[in-house]
Amino acid sequence: MATSEKDQRREARDRLRADREAQAWRAKVRGRVLIGGALVAVLAVAVGIGLYAAKSSGPEYEAAGEPFVQPANTTGKDGIVIPYGKADAKNVLSVWLDPRCPYCAGVEIGLGGTFKKQADAGTYRVEYHFATFLDKALGGGKGSKRAVNALGAAVNESPEKFMEYLQVLYKNHPEKESDDQFGSTATLLDLADQVPGLRTPAFNKAVKELTYMPWTEKVGQAFYDQGMKGTPDVSINGKKITVNSGQGIDSITPEAFEKLVAENLR
Repeated sequence: MATSEKDQRREARDRLRADREAQAWRAKVRGRVLIGGALVAVLAVAVGIGLYAAKSSGPEYEAAGEPFVQPANTTGKDGIVIPYGKADAKNVLSVWLDPRCPYCAGVEIGLGGTFKKQADAGTYRVEYHFATFLDKALGGGKGSKRAVNALGAAVNESPEKFMEYLQVLYKNHPEKESDDQFGSTATLLDLADQVPGLRTPAFNKAVKELTYMPWTEKVGQAFYDQGMKGTPDVSINGKKITVNSGQGIDSITPEAFEKLVAENLR
């Protein structure tokens, strides 16, 4: 009984700390997020642009012509899926994000800890997918792709380091959507310092030399190939669930999310 109460107190402290971090982050970005339907329009245009580009042109990306290297700890054809959790979990939570998407940041900041907690408990396996269309939709840039390349370098180290690094990136999301902050190698490496043990020689080399950029292209192309319409997109066992609160960038509460998951478990 004492142990249970101790665990409950620790969980309460962890949740309070996470709530404070989320509130601070939301206060930082609330005043500069695209308003109302503007983001929806941007996403729709971005998807159209991406489809056209994918069909009409050859490789036009950094490290074009470099050999394809698949990060360790990835699954699916060409390793386009980054899983976290028990491989034999009966349930699967599918999460689609674009590194430069403020609403994705809201979801990951608000619910990322819950994703990890439930995956660790065996409730489901999380399968992360990434889009990179905002590089074009936001007036050009390379932050989405370079961030995904860096995330590939992180998961190559371990799924746990990937999860930590993903949180760090979104907690340091650019103050303006048009700010190509993640396009900076120095920024990506500096943020990696916040994840203990991540800055290995292999990680540093992959971020600097864009080792996983050909893989990043395949990861981003899957967004179009699978007919996705925008990010964030979250589903449990193929059933799409709404994780944005409808109040700016805020996600729904962890409690509301857990209820939606429970209703759709196998």
